[in-house]
Amino acid sequence: MAEGERLVSLREITEENRADVERLAVTSEQANYVASNTYSLREAAETPDACPWYRAVYAGDEPVGFVMISDGIPDGHPEYVGPYFLWRLMIDTRFQRQGLGRAALDLVVEHVRTRPDATRLLTSVVPGTVASPRGFYLRYGFTPTGEVADGEDVLELPL
Repeated sequence: MAEGERLVSLREITEENRADVERLAVTSEQANYVASNTYSLREAAETPDACPWYRAVYAGDEPVGFVMISDGIPDGHPEYVGPYFLWRLMIDTRFQRQGLGRAALDLVVEHVRTRPDATRLLTSVVPGTVASPRGFYLRYGFTPTGEVADGEDVLELPL
């Protein structure tokens, strides 16, 4: 089986795997576009109203990345983009360009499609060109909404 063909799964973050997940990192250029996993986990704990749902991305039995979404933000929280928002997606620099990010996003989309009234998945990207994930999301099928949230361009994927 080729490297990119390893079975990708999303697994809960536990005390047993948390340190491994927190050690995963992107390149220094990409760090301008995605927060560290440690920061993301702290942010999730500090913003329960954003309905964070996060998982470690595994390829086989090896943690290779992290994903976090807002999973059904109820009405009355205009401070958040949602109700379904891809908040973070990162694949460790050692595992990039192997199809693992796309496979992880497939699993996120599959999850969101099971959620109540989910008609679209939103995400946002920091404006920029070098190391920006914008191209990845556009190739996946996201399109710009024309909206800006916290200085980031909002993209949407119809479900």
